[in-house]
Amino acid sequence: MYQQQIADVINVSQTTYSGYERGYRSISVDMLEKLADFYGTSVDYLLFRTDVKAPYPKSRKLELLLKLEE
Repeated sequence: MYQQQIADVINVSQTTYSGYERGYRSISVDMLEKLADFYGTSVDYLLFRTDVKAPYPKSRKLELLLKLEE
């Protein structure tokens, strides 16, 4: 997958996404969450805090909150 494709999915420019990958730009929690959802993993996995690639199960409360935002 190309940087531009991922940048489009998380709604940033390719240059911004490249900066995230290279460590030149700080990434917000919101962007980390979008990337974790995109890759089907957890934020902790993206930050090398765990070796477990599988995402954490979402809580029922979170699911309800997300539906309210739609």
